[in-house]
Amino acid sequence: MWTSRKQAAPSESGAAKQTTKDRGDAAEDAALVHLRRHGLALVRRNFRTPGRGGGEVDLIMREPDGTLVFVEVRQRASQRQGGAGASITGLKQRRIVFAARHFLLRLGSEPACRFDVVLIDGAFDAPTPVRIEWLRAAFDASVAF
Repeated sequence: MWTSRKQAAPSESGAAKQTTKDRGDAAEDAALVHLRRHGLALVRRNFRTPGRGGGEVDLIMREPDGTLVFVEVRQRASQRQGGAGASITGLKQRRIVFAARHFLLRLGSEPACRFDVVLIDGAFDAPTPVRIEWLRAAFDASVAF
């Protein structure tokens, strides 16, 4: 049976393995819970720009003071390739900034904003707990130029 990387083949027991999307959704769920515990409110989840080659923001949150927070969530099961933080390249940052600008254009006004990253190291199905690290103001809009 042919399957793509995003679509897991059923295991011998008949149950489907966890897909990349499932792992990403679980990481976003964990990040959302973490940020809400720290007083942020969800504005939008998985905001995408129209068309190909655009950008996506995993979570758009609002601080109690009104600051709009664009959050990138990165999860890695192991540190083999540098962990979750090493996967946020300059290109990825530019795409996030592009999507954030697109979102702000739809608002009509530009509130105070920042770009945060939530890093999740470890697997959710592993016996050891995952480590969640919230990096406030991890990068700024100047990366887009």
